[in-house]
Amino acid sequence: MATAQFTGQGQEITDAPAMTLTPAAEAKLRELLQQRNIPNYGLRVFVAGGGCSGLQYGMAFEAQPRDFDTVVDQNGVRLFIDPTSLLYLQGASIDFVDSLMGGGFKIDNPNAVSSCGCGHSFRTKTSASTDEGASCGTGCGCH
Repeated sequence: MATAQFTGQGQEITDAPAMTLTPAAEAKLRELLQQRNIPNYGLRVFVAGGGCSGLQYGMAFEAQPRDFDTVVDQNGVRLFIDPTSLLYLQGASIDFVDSLMGGGFKIDNPNAVSSCGCGHSFRTKTSASTDEGASCGTGCGCH
């Protein structure tokens, strides 16, 4: 069961968690944390400007959440999400896909109205980008 809370304010979220992990993503994150010998770290999930569609996802391991982060704890695996990124990621889930063409984390984001073929870049209704036919010409690596 995933729970979430705001740090710095002490407020708890009682409705649906900000983000969730599939069992495959949870297992892979647990494995990576053990391999890197950082079992108490969390995964920062964030949104930044750029990519083919105007916004792109980012992830990095961090020891502690920052003030005002939303912390999602799913069976001991923690996600840290800053308030701005939360606007774009609320309700999203992270999966881990392993296939012959390669593997990696994939974000299923209900807020995205379009995304790049690689899945690392997306656009929402409120995004600044108005290019409906983003074609990955900016080098995101999905070709």
